[in-house]
Amino acid sequence: MTRERIPVTPGILAMKRHGVVFTLRPYRYEEHGGARVSARELGVDEHLVIKTLVMEDDRGIPLIILMNGDRQVSTKALARRLGVKAVSPSDPRVAERNTGYRVGGTSPFGTKKPLRIFMEESIAELPRILINAGSRGLLAEMSPAELIRILKPVAVKVAI
Repeated sequence: MTRERIPVTPGILAMKRHGVVFTLRPYRYEEHGGARVSARELGVDEHLVIKTLVMEDDRGIPLIILMNGDRQVSTKALARRLGVKAVSPSDPRVAERNTGYRVGGTSPFGTKKPLRIFMEESIAELPRILINAGSRGLLAEMSPAELIRILKPVAVKVAI
């Protein structure tokens, strides 16, 4: 029997450095599959899979928004909350340059540049979450309290 090779990512190293209690959950990655595929592959509710979305405001300032896998971000509501004219998804190359991660493997932990992090407020109430650990096909399962303790995200209500 062959063992799966789990990469050591900046996200995993950051979680370990901060004493985060987590379990790595590898799965078979599918291009453009997103939270739906990871939830299916791991046999979990898509709502528990947290997407790490890199966006930028109308001035080009990048940010991360953490959102449930089965929800979308209202960019209008997020822009209002931030007091800016608009928020839009970052170009994948810009997102990769700011985070150090390939799109589809973006973790909010261990980003290349420090980014403001926002989180859909209902995530805090979940019993557990699965969030990208910094590589395509690899999630970290943890309590949302661990994520909040380390990242200190700003809670927002922008899900649709």
